[in-house]
Amino acid sequence: MTTFVLVHGAWHGSWAWERVTPLLVRAGARVVTPSLTLGRDVGLHHHVDEVVSAIRETADEELVLVGHSYAGLVVRQAADRSPERVNHIVLVEGWAGADGAGMESLAGDRFMAGVRAGAGDGWSVPAPAPARFGITEPDDVRWLAERLRGHPVRSFTERTRLSGAVDRIPGTGVICRPETFPFARFAAGLGYRQVALDGPHDVMLTHPRSVADTLLALPAPPALPTPAGFKEEEADALE
Repeated sequence: MTTFVLVHGAWHGSWAWERVTPLLVRAGARVVTPSLTLGRDVGLHHHVDEVVSAIRETADEELVLVGHSYAGLVVRQAADRSPERVNHIVLVEGWAGADGAGMESLAGDRFMAGVRAGAGDGWSVPAPAPARFGITEPDDVRWLAERLRGHPVRSFTERTRLSGAVDRIPGTGVICRPETFPFARFAAGLGYRQVALDGPHDVMLTHPRSVADTLLALPAPPALPTPAGFKEEEADALE
């Protein structure tokens, strides 16, 4: 059985996948949707720890790790720490890069200036309006606005720490059209195959069937061999 670990992006919660999850389950897959903690002292590496825990609690042999938006950074580092467990990485409109990448380096000064200006309490960035995620249909706007929450600044300033193990795991970048951020460039830079979908940044809300079908149609490569001498605790030591 394939297990999809679906990780939500900034300002969202595990509820972001609730329209996709039943479609995957009906197709015979197992789905895990961890909730990333939102708190004063929480950052990128805390979120990575949470996803690593979710991976290690999953017994299925075929595991696909999916990250939306900010969670692209999270799932790549989590996979880097558990390369023997992850068969495929999917970035849905995901921010991602090489070792040392983070939102500050990828999104640029203008984004970070807005983050710091918005964090009136010094640690939490209020959620943007639903329209910033491409959500414009009135019922969906109300649905999303009720659920969005502030996101910790620290998660935007911390940088990924990668050993290189993640680069041996096949990956796919799901790019929405029209493209609003350079997600295609990020995916290409990592050598990931790309799949284009018509829809906004929060495509899992507006086009759940397209997202589910894309995940179910992923190529099924054989499990990658664990590098010689690799031990899980050695990846943990990178933290």
